[in-house]
Amino acid sequence: MESKDLNVAEQPKSLRRKSIWLALKDAIRGTEADYTQVSLRKAIFLLAVPMILELVMESTFAVVDIYFVGKLGASAVATVGLTETYLFLLYSVAMGLSMAITATVARRTGEKNKEGAAKAAVQSIFLALLISLPFTLAGIFFSKDLLMLMGADEWSIAHGYKYTRWMLGGNAIIVLLFVINAVFRGAGDAAIAMRVLWIANGINIILDPILIFGWGPVPAMGIEGAAIATTIGRGIGVATQVWVLVKGGKHIRVTLEHIAWNARILMGIIRTSLGGVGQMIVAMTSWIFLMRILAGISSEAVAGSTIAMRIMLFTLMPAWGLSNAAATLVGQNLGAGNPDRAESAVWKIGFYNMIFLIIVSLIYFVFNRSLIGFFTEDPTVINIGAEWLKILSYSYFVYGWWMVATQAFNGAGDTKTPTMINLVFFWLIQIPLSYFLAISLGWAHSGVFWGIFFSETSVALFTLYLFKRGRWKLATV
Repeated sequence: MESKDLNVAEQPKSLRRKSIWLALKDAIRGTEADYTQVSLRKAIFLLAVPMILELVMESTFAVVDIYFVGKLGASAVATVGLTETYLFLLYSVAMGLSMAITATVARRTGEKNKEGAAKAAVQSIFLALLISLPFTLAGIFFSKDLLMLMGADEWSIAHGYKYTRWMLGGNAIIVLLFVINAVFRGAGDAAIAMRVLWIANGINIILDPILIFGWGPVPAMGIEGAAIATTIGRGIGVATQVWVLVKGGKHIRVTLEHIAWNARILMGIIRTSLGGVGQMIVAMTSWIFLMRILAGISSEAVAGSTIAMRIMLFTLMPAWGLSNAAATLVGQNLGAGNPDRAESAVWKIGFYNMIFLIIVSLIYFVFNRSLIGFFTEDPTVINIGAEWLKILSYSYFVYGWWMVATQAFNGAGDTKTPTMINLVFFWLIQIPLSYFLAISLGWAHSGVFWGIFFSETSVALFTLYLFKRGRWKLATV
């Protein structure tokens, strides 16, 4: 059993390589392993590998997308950044709901209740469709007004609104992609979620340059083409999700008898998701206020911050993948009545995350200008983006512990605690501090960056402290 559980230190080197290779194949292909029974190292590996690859593909698309849009100028990049401030609100709802879904499905899976997991999956899809409706109407009818509200320049309002209209108008696809993949992750089918994102974002990457710049009979659509490519690619991804969910994965399958409105399960998901939605809304609306401050400084400040954010998201995705594995392991092991094993998983994953982000910090510190310069030739934009990456490098590794500790709370179903933490550190500290440094003291964009540095380093340390107290083990779902 030891060779199967990745405890291979005492094996000959050839057998060790073979064992790791077989485990890697299982992780990518998907496995029926019981994550409450196999060794923690194996469970983490089997869950984390597909989750990391899933999010790496997602972040690869984000980087590729901003690379092509960057060719259209600083105003086009700024349009993407300003639109994303509204999408962040949508993401906050979708991610909050996803936290509840992962926790609920993981808990039912740990209890060996496959029927309950499938019913929860269906109710989550119903909720996703309802949630997306207000954003759809706002995007279709008020895209120009939304950009004006965020202080967009004339080009963005005259031309960029088409990007905003597509992205918000087709938001149901984004929400469904989040939610259904959360179902797969909670059930332990992380490999399926990975393959769906590969399909969706692979199509995005192919269509992006074709629709933005034109190719053969396809006319150049500019920034609107980027949004259309995203909508098509992710729409195909959602269709794939539904097909696999009905066909059946390794751990979950939805049949016709599960497709019915169930108020009891629905309300349970809503109650659990309120904390998750709350914590994400607090974090995302904080970012909206910060972008509004940056927009008042210059379009270059928004563009530099947007590029730096895309790079940051790209490097954070492996860390988020590991953190998502923690949420699944916590939920399933609490469902199986093994809280000590759940806690051990979090400490192991947190250590792995810290090591990874220390390496990323060194890259940010040394190559910050080169990284930003890959996406733009504007010297002002490069200076601004490079400054943020350098500031991030000073405490980036702390974020790894923050992600894992937060996902431990969420995986347990205790979404309220991270919400209250975010409320204090983002609304009551980050926004006022960033405004004071940027506007009152005249530090401009640098003030925003240092405000983010102080608040997010502090919130990471405090979240880890609360995790150590252990009250999350008593949460019920």
